[in-house]
This record gives sequence, C-alpha cells and structure tokens, in this order.
Amino acid sequence: MEKSPRQKVVLTPGNNTENINSSNKKIVRRDMERRRRQEMANLNASLRSLLPLEYVKGKRSISDHMHEAVNYINHLQMKIQDLGAKRDELRNQSNTSACDSESGSSYKRSRHCVIVSPCMDGVEILISGGFKEEGLLLSKVMEVLLEEGLGVHRCVSTKVNEGLLHTMNCKQVSDPTGFDLCGLRQKLWNAVTPSSR
Repeated sequence: MEKSPRQKVVLTPGNNTENINSSNKKIVRRDMERRRRQEMANLNASLRSLLPLEYVKGKRSISDHMHEAVNYINHLQMKIQDLGAKRDELRNQSNTSACDSESGSSYKRSRHCVIVSPCMDGVEILISGGFKEEGLLLSKVMEVLLEEGLGVHRCVSTKVNEGLLHTMNCKQVSDPTGFDLCGLRQKLWNAVTPSSR
C-alpha cells in the first residue's frame, strides 16, 4: 500500500503580509473607534457643563442631556426675542414722560431713561441719554453697580436718534437673595440725572 505524500503547509511572504495587513487594519479601526468614543464623551461632558443645573438635575443619559440642551437653546432664543422687543420699545420712547417728569429746558437738558430687568444670570440695564450731556457718566453707573454687588460683563452703547442707548448685562457677584430692582433703578436714576446730584 502506497503512502500518500504528506501535504506541507508553506508560508509564503505574500500570505504572511496579508495576515499582518489585516491585523494592522483591525488595530487601526479599533483605535479610531476608541478615539471617536472618547471625543464623543468629551463633547457630551462639555455640553453638560454648559447647561444650567436645573436642566440636568436628575438626568443621567446622554439623550436626556441632548433633549435638555434643545430646551435650553429654545429658552435662550425666547429670552433674546423678549429682550430685543424691550430694546426696540425703549428706542421708540424718545419723549417719554415716565423717564423724566421734569418739563421745559430741564427735560431737554436731561433726557434720561433707566430700565432695570432681571435676566438669566443677573440683571439687564438699559439707560438712554444725550450725546453731549455731562449728566450720564458711565463711571458713576459702574460705581453704583459695584456697590450693589453686580459685575458688568457686557456693555454696548448704540446711537439712537439724538442720543445714546447703553445696554449693560450684569452678573450678580454677591448674595442674590432679596435683591431690590426698584432700589437699583432709583440709585442709577440718581447717578445719571444731573438735577439729583
């Protein structure tokens, strides 16, 4: 009985190279997937850190955080629209009697208007006044705000008709409990009105 010749497995350089290439591709794919997941985790953590506490409290899943981020963005857009409407209303009040009860030359000399309203992270202040008036001194306004524990993080001055409109966004740096918006408005009014100094 003849013995069948044994089959020999011969590893050629080509086969070995294919195995190495396939293994390398798997390693590269695995590494890319790991990096992608890490980047997504970092982005989700960054998104979560930008949301206020009341939006993420009790919510652990990423999908919940995404949903709350959409809600927060919608809320901010509504606030921006509301503030834009307030700003436009103030711009249209060029001769309002609510801002200054004085009449005649004193009214023309001091056409100021002060509006104080709460916003997301503090207070928004709108102050209107003339170009050449010495009555409106922003340094005096800043002093009042610092005394009240408010830090100004944005101040924009806009030319409106024959005067200026100053919009200030302030963050509360002291204890927010019992903050008196009416009292702040009166102090700012006293600071910007020449007759009150």
